[in-house]
Amino acid sequence: MPWSVYILKCSDCSYYVGHTAHIESRLKVHNCGKGAKHTATHLPVTLVYQEPANSKAVAMKREQQIKHWSKAKKEALVRDDVLSLKKLSKCRNHVSKDKTSQPISSTP
Repeated sequence: MPWSVYILKCSDCSYYVGHTAHIESRLKVHNCGKGAKHTATHLPVTLVYQEPANSKAVAMKREQQIKHWSKAKKEALVRDDVLSLKKLSKCRNHVSKDKTSQPISSTP
């Protein structure tokens, strides 16, 4: 069965991430207001991204990964903007190890 991870763009410009084995029917269900609470209150929705997965487990894992991304990172994925994805993928808690962050020695 061909599984997919997908991103929908909602009428309020928010994104919804999901997984399915039947993308066309799943999109119809979302647009009928029966797919998810979020999409039901932000109709209509448009399919903006689809990514194949080898199994349901792989699709679910990838869905969870993307769901935790920022809106900017999801938009970069949708645009297939590899440079922006790399930039946005850098750890936000990373502390630069340049010379300005080195402790200053008190001895001459």
